[in-house]
Amino acid sequence: MSSSVLIIDDSVTVREQIIRTLESVELFTRYYEAEDGLEGFKKLLSSPVDIILCDLEMPRMDGFKFLSMLKSRPELQDVPVIILTGRNDRERKVRGLDQGASDYITKPFDNEELVARVRVHLKIKKLQDDLKRSNELLLELSNTDHLTGLFNRRYMMEALEKEVQRCIRKSGNLSLILLDIDHFKQVNDRFGHLQGDAVLQKVALQLQKELRSYDCAARYGGEEFVAILPDSTLHESVLVAERIRLAVHGTAYSGPLAELNLTVSLGVARFSQGQCHSIDDFIKFADDALYRAKKNGRNRVEIHNPEDLKS
Repeated sequence: MSSSVLIIDDSVTVREQIIRTLESVELFTRYYEAEDGLEGFKKLLSSPVDIILCDLEMPRMDGFKFLSMLKSRPELQDVPVIILTGRNDRERKVRGLDQGASDYITKPFDNEELVARVRVHLKIKKLQDDLKRSNELLLELSNTDHLTGLFNRRYMMEALEKEVQRCIRKSGNLSLILLDIDHFKQVNDRFGHLQGDAVLQKVALQLQKELRSYDCAARYGGEEFVAILPDSTLHESVLVAERIRLAVHGTAYSGPLAELNLTVSLGVARFSQGQCHSIDDFIKFADDALYRAKKNGRNRVEIHNPEDLKS
């Protein structure tokens, strides 16, 4: 696996010694150099690294200032920094550690000690990176419906709460689409639950395709799906719902499902602070519209309050 190091020191001799030492043990595949903290910070922004070795005393920007700039960038705060100092000054070392450095080495340094300390911090960083990826995966799994890959109901409720609060705060637009697959029980009864699962996945894919990147698509439960559309007027949301309906109806299936002619019914509601006193009210408005779509023949889009289209 490729790894990289940034060496910041105003001495060409020191930088060359560090590179030769690290190359001899093949710890890194890429080496970056900088003469001071400012140049080092610019290189770091364009070329992320796994570890930094940084002198304290340099022109233009010293090591302390460099450490303080690292603190200002959250994406760089996990990169270990080993400070290099020519002074055996306890207070300066403590100050560097307090400002975010991971370790220090006193110049002139022993090559074996340098390698040992770099190895330790590379190992720590790898463990931290692995833990971070695991936590991100766990968070994704906790928010995702395992079958369709859409968000699950719990995440959808949290997202809807946030969007409602944002809509109220900014006096903006917010719409909700509730989708239900028509006669889905017949699909399961006729083709079996495995094929029914394949249908759910296809519908989820078509739903996701018709939404913007910042819309939220979720599986609400069973064969019901939800789409949260921020900054979308009722008219715009009805057009989206109609596109979803047509996309699902036009989906071709193969194998045992080749003869399937699937349709969906959709209900659309606009958030209105005067009418919606809770998240549950908002969802009920979309659900009422969905119920009307079912009652009126299915394979159609209905609006909670058609009068809203005139406003």
